[in-house]
Amino acid sequence: MTTKDREEEVRSIVRDYYGEMGRTGSIPKLACCGNQTADLARRSGYTDAELTAVPDGANLGVGCGAPLAEAMLEPGEVVLDLGSGGGFDALLAVKEVGPSGCVIGVDMTPEMLERARKNAASAGATNVEFRAGHIEALPVPDASVDVVISNCVINLVPDKEQVYREVARVLRPGGRMVVSDVVLDAPLPPWAAEQAVAIAGCVAGAALRTDYLAAIRAAGLVDLEVLQDKSFGEVALALLPETVVAEARAANIDVESIARSVRSLTIRARRPSH
Repeated sequence: MTTKDREEEVRSIVRDYYGEMGRTGSIPKLACCGNQTADLARRSGYTDAELTAVPDGANLGVGCGAPLAEAMLEPGEVVLDLGSGGGFDALLAVKEVGPSGCVIGVDMTPEMLERARKNAASAGATNVEFRAGHIEALPVPDASVDVVISNCVINLVPDKEQVYREVARVLRPGGRMVVSDVVLDAPLPPWAAEQAVAIAGCVAGAALRTDYLAAIRAAGLVDLEVLQDKSFGEVALALLPETVVAEARAANIDVESIARSVRSLTIRARRPSH
């Protein structure tokens, strides 16, 4: 399989998974989650006030952090949300930038775009828009955005270096990004990495920590900080079919050690001012 074919296969897996979520408003059945979207969001770092500040159905419980808590948005700023899903972070950002600012969400899944637009209308938010597109080729002009945010999405894209080149392109000089994402401290074994549900669930597509941070630096972003570093291993285990995990344990594979290598990072960086 060529690299291009593999990238399209991953896109298809992700599109189908999140398309179902966009249609139903719930996470496709996972052992870890059920439909406890509020609990999942609290675990990621959102407050009860944030959970009640947006329409029902905006929070789908699929994040791995809370990037807005570290973004320090200001009134009048232009914010771009990569992989905006049902519009949860975008609609929270609208409240922080106020009527003089605006928020743009980009998502490749038609069902998610439809859900986000309905949620924006329900919230009466007029300074937010949701655009169809891939985050490797953002439908956003050069140097037009003050802040880029993303929550557990970039790991879904095989070419992470291209995503960060796009982030650098659309940020204004001095603009900043805050993303939460899943990384690995050790490679996943093939029996885990090849599971489709693990790909869609933000685990199998995760890059090694060193490679991920190197991609940010290679894009020309500076002042990189890891603001939070948390375990994501329990989700990684729950995403794998029980039969696969049982077979690994029967083969004396240390499944728990593998899970401990799966981490959720919240990262901040900025485009140089000059």
